[in-house]
Amino acid sequence: MLNEGITMADLPVHTIVSEILTRVPAKDVGRSKSVCKQWYALLSTQDFVRIHCSRSLVSSNQRVLLIDDLTCSVHLIIFQSNDYGPSSIVTFPFHHHNNDISILSHLNGLLCVCLNHTYELLLWNPTTTAFKHLSTPDSHGFYINNLDAIGLYVDADDDYKVLHIKRRSGVLGVYVYSREVDSWRNIPFITRQEYLSPHFNWSAGTFCGGTLYFLVCECWVGGTNVVICFDVNSEQFKEISFPPVPSTGMVQGVLVNVKNELHMFASTGMFEMTIDLWTLQGDYWIKVLSCPPIPPISLSLWCDITHYVTNGNWFVMTKLGKLFTIEMDMKPFEWFYPVTWFRGFKGAVFVETIVSPSI
Repeated sequence: MLNEGITMADLPVHTIVSEILTRVPAKDVGRSKSVCKQWYALLSTQDFVRIHCSRSLVSSNQRVLLIDDLTCSVHLIIFQSNDYGPSSIVTFPFHHHNNDISILSHLNGLLCVCLNHTYELLLWNPTTTAFKHLSTPDSHGFYINNLDAIGLYVDADDDYKVLHIKRRSGVLGVYVYSREVDSWRNIPFITRQEYLSPHFNWSAGTFCGGTLYFLVCECWVGGTNVVICFDVNSEQFKEISFPPVPSTGMVQGVLVNVKNELHMFASTGMFEMTIDLWTLQGDYWIKVLSCPPIPPISLSLWCDITHYVTNGNWFVMTKLGKLFTIEMDMKPFEWFYPVTWFRGFKGAVFVETIVSPSI
């Protein structure tokens, strides 16, 4: 609030930019750039983008992007009713084939997208509509579903990067794309040979505390489940164990970053599913809470936990896009947190920011 007698015109430009415009919604920043050349230059600096992004990571800026065969829409989230609010139709700024698009990962307003008809990877900010093709003539940046894994992260130098893990005919290749230098490079990764088999499913990476975490799960009852960790600054991999859950039925894990601490929703069972929430302390999992068994859900409506809300409930979304909630009696968190593993081929949760997919 301005003191009596002081107007916006009396404030230094630096104060307006650093203390006011870093707090306005992302779309308003775009409009503010047209005020004058000086504002355009100041609002385009990486320092401004970084500060604005850090102040945008609040629940009110969370949106749900839903894709069907005909439309792509962005929805507000109404926390009081655990439902979607008014939506707006989004036009893809890149060529696509009948909305056949997979959203693989997201971070700070950027989505990593695969065009399924060409297998090409893109970085896309649906708020600013800016996008960047990541595919190259030497076969980098092409994604194959059920064989590859993707993780978005930011390193200590504030460079946005994409980690692409490829499995091809029993051979593992790991590649890193840097937004700063606009190129791919190979990095070494030696892991157990069995993880290269298509019988193992690799989740998308969840970025938390300078590390990307991938769930690697064998696709049958009683199979092996582990977590692969990638330190984004040292670029070293290591393996840690899965939480000690019963392996008598189907086991599914969903990773989520809560206040920069890694949590996992681990579901087990066959007909009735039990879900436990675990948190990672060092290399060990500590159980936070358990929910009552969930009654059987028909396979046509089988659902994933997609995100966690402030009032102590869990959002659950079916593959058809319908929302349910699991009410929990626990201390509420301060924010709304998306579950990064919801790469779902029908949508994603993202934050509205001005982060650009290219420099």
